[in-house]
Amino acid sequence: MTTNQELLNLREKYVAKGVFNTALSFVSRAKNAIIEDVEGNRLIDFTSGIAVQNTGHSNETIINRVKDQLENYAHVCFHVIMYESYVALAKKLAEITPAPLEKSMFTNSGAEAVENAIKIARAYTGRNGVITFENAFHGRTFMAMTLTSSIVPYKKGFSPFMTDVVRLPFAYCYRCPLGKSYPDCGVECTDFIERAFVTYISQEDTSAIITEPVQGEGGFIVPPVEYMKELRKIADERDVLLILDEVQTGFGRTGKMFCFENYDIVPDLLTLAKAFGGGLPLGGVIGKKEIMDAPDVGGLGGTFGGNPLSCTAGLATIDVIMEGRLHERANKIGNIIMEKLHELEGKFEIVGDVRGMGAMNAIELVKDRKRKTPAKDETARLVQECIKNGLLVLKAGIYGNVLRILPPLTIEEEILKEGLEILENTLRSI
Repeated sequence: MTTNQELLNLREKYVAKGVFNTALSFVSRAKNAIIEDVEGNRLIDFTSGIAVQNTGHSNETIINRVKDQLENYAHVCFHVIMYESYVALAKKLAEITPAPLEKSMFTNSGAEAVENAIKIARAYTGRNGVITFENAFHGRTFMAMTLTSSIVPYKKGFSPFMTDVVRLPFAYCYRCPLGKSYPDCGVECTDFIERAFVTYISQEDTSAIITEPVQGEGGFIVPPVEYMKELRKIADERDVLLILDEVQTGFGRTGKMFCFENYDIVPDLLTLAKAFGGGLPLGGVIGKKEIMDAPDVGGLGGTFGGNPLSCTAGLATIDVIMEGRLHERANKIGNIIMEKLHELEGKFEIVGDVRGMGAMNAIELVKDRKRKTPAKDETARLVQECIKNGLLVLKAGIYGNVLRILPPLTIEEEILKEGLEILENTLRSI
C-alpha cells in the first residue's frame, strides 16, 4: 500500500511549491460526503472540493451519463464540428435562468468565465473600465487576478496587472468600512460607488460592475438585500453592465438555483463554474442576447471549452439538482449548520461572527470580540486539527481567519451532525 508520506515526498519533489494544499493526505475514493485516503482514513467532507460537489462525490447519475458519452467520443472541439450537448446545455441554462438571460458560451473554469465576461462587456459597451470590490476573488488568470482583492497569495510577484480596474469597498457588515451597523446604516456603503462616479470614475469609460453575490474566498461575506438591489439600480442609472460571479454560489448552494434570486435582481451577465460540471471542468457565461452577440465571430471560445464530457456532466448535474430539489435542501442543511454555529458563538469567545446563506456558512474567528482582531493562527490550527479528527474544512477571508463550511447538498443529516460535533470538540481543544 502506498502511504500518504510516500506520495507527499513525490509531491514535494515534482510538484511546484506554488500549488497549495490543505490536507496533507491523498484521496483513494469518495462517495457523497465521505472521503477516504490511501491509508483508509475517513474524512467527512465540509468542502465539496471548494463548492464543486454540490451533488455529492461520485454521483451515479452524472457518472453513468459521462460514461455513455465517453463511449461515443471524448473530444472533437466545438469550433471544428459541433455536438448536441453544447447547444442542449445552453438551452437548459436559458430555461433555468430568468429572462432576459438567453445566450451562453462555455469555458473550462471560473477564471476563464470571468475573463470572457469582461471581454463581452467591453465588446458590447465599447468601454474598458471595470469596477470591482474589496475582498473579491475572481480567479488566478490575468484579468481575474486583477479583479481579485488579496495580494498574498494570489497576486504577489505577478504585477503589473491589467489597467482600467477600480476597486471599491464592499458591504462587509461585520467589518463595516464606514464603522456603522446594519440595518441602521441604510446601506450607506453604496455611497462609495456614487461618490466614485463623481470623483474619479468616468461613466463614459466604464463597461461593468462585477461582484460575487456572496463573497467566497473573501470570507463568505453576505451583503444586505438592499445593497445588491442598489448595485442593480446604479448599473442601470449609469448605463453599465452588472456582472454577477456565481462561480462558488451557483447551482443550489445558497438555497436558490442561483444566488441572485435571493436578492430579486437579474444580472446582465452571469459567470458560472465549480458545481456546474458535477466534478468535471466546466465554466460558462450566460447573458442577454444582444450583449452575448457583441464579440466578433472567433472572439470567444477555446479548444476544450464546453468539452462533450463536461457538457454532458453539466446537463446531468442540473437534472440531479432539480429533480432532487437540492437547492431547497440547501436551506435545510444551512439551518442545521447555522443553529450549531450560533451555539458555538455562545460558547466560545473566539467566534466573532456567524454568517451564511443556504448551505454556504462560516464563522469568523477573532482574538477578542471588541477589537475584532483576526485569529489567523488559531484558524489555521483549527483547520489542521479538524482534519486530524476526521473533518475536512477550509479557511477563507482576507485575514485568513474565517472557517467556511460547504458540505455536499446531498449529505446525510447524521453525517452532517457528526461533522459539526467534530468541529465543536476541535474548537474547544484550541
